[in-house]
Amino acid sequence: MSSDLSVILPRVLIVSRRTVRKNKFVDFVGEYHLDLIIRYGAVPVIVPRVNGVHMLLESFEPIHGVLLCEGEDIDPSLYQSGGDEGVSKEELEEIRRLHVSDTAIDKEKDSIELRLAKLCLERNIPYLGICRGSQVLNVACGGTLYQDIETELSKHSKIDENKVQHMNYDDYDGHRHEVEVVDDTPLHHWFEEEHINERGKLEIRVNSYHHQGVKRLAHRFLPMAFARDGLIEAFYDPDAYNPDQGKFIMGLQFHPERMRRPDSDQFDYPGCPSAYKEFVKAAVAYQKKLNSLSSSSSVQSQLPLKLDSAVEIKRDRILRSFSIARNLYTTGRRMMHSIKESELEAGAEFLESNAALSLQQQNRLKQMGATVRNSRSYIERLKMNEGREKLARNVMAKMSVEQLSDLMASYHMMGQICSEVLEKKLNGMH
Repeated sequence: MSSDLSVILPRVLIVSRRTVRKNKFVDFVGEYHLDLIIRYGAVPVIVPRVNGVHMLLESFEPIHGVLLCEGEDIDPSLYQSGGDEGVSKEELEEIRRLHVSDTAIDKEKDSIELRLAKLCLERNIPYLGICRGSQVLNVACGGTLYQDIETELSKHSKIDENKVQHMNYDDYDGHRHEVEVVDDTPLHHWFEEEHINERGKLEIRVNSYHHQGVKRLAHRFLPMAFARDGLIEAFYDPDAYNPDQGKFIMGLQFHPERMRRPDSDQFDYPGCPSAYKEFVKAAVAYQKKLNSLSSSSSVQSQLPLKLDSAVEIKRDRILRSFSIARNLYTTGRRMMHSIKESELEAGAEFLESNAALSLQQQNRLKQMGATVRNSRSYIERLKMNEGREKLARNVMAKMSVEQLSDLMASYHMMGQICSEVLEKKLNGMH
């Protein structure tokens, strides 16, 4: 039964955080995160924060969701440009003194998490970012951060009542501050039964464990909540949010999993675990999508290959084209006068339509003489493609992020199917 569950339940990747225990590095993940992921029907897969893991992320496939949470400050060089520094050297030294445990940059963790975030954005894999995880998501999409909220934001607030304490070491878990929730957002839906403030807006009190935060929100996101000092406390991608269809891209600066009554596991609000519930729902739906595509591909690959007469003729032309190309390559231009360029076109078209070949397939084609190094028609086709590529880029520039992501996923799937069928055909040609 356990082996069946590992296939049935979606896999959610969570990157560990490093600490020192008994003079050795130890990786850990907060248990509240793991508990909620399991409670709502997914399997948490811990990605260890060890050197080199950022190059091995493909080994963790299949990935049905990514949850990134707590950790140290993100390397400022990943989001700052020249002249964008918001703190002086003296202020930076003071920040490091006040926030010793957070200001130690962990470049390996940065590399792992940014790669995972970008992977989610490319494939539309469900992503939930908590605290640091929300900052990683914003940086991955081109947004920026306050290196220190107190230095860059709070000190410049002219109205005392708008100042917010975002870090309270003396009341670490008990500290709360108000945030105003934006109407018609997922966060508003989860907490809609809570307090309405004097401005007629939904307001909740959230915990706060951070001295950094979103400065410039990436263009693809919309805010879901603001602190009184104007800091964005939650955001999401409206074009990539539909948990029933496997879509979920969101960042929360606060920790809803830790918003609990003193000495109790009871949540401050019924809506606190909703982000995890909807995130896992999206991971389940995303897994079903992948399984459906995989099943369809598997059925197609098992069908017997029967070539009709037209395909047989086309194959013979391609083989002849390859044979001519091989002779051209070995004899040079001595036989060019006796060859029609049209005889090379079949091979050129075949290579052009199957450009994304594996190294093994490329070597196989070379063995067959499939070189078009001396094919003028192929070179002319490449020039024609420059115009087509320019037109395609113009069309895609007008498409939404969701449309581009779906298009990329579709071509990725078709490429895999094409590669498998091509390999079978090539193996049947010799």
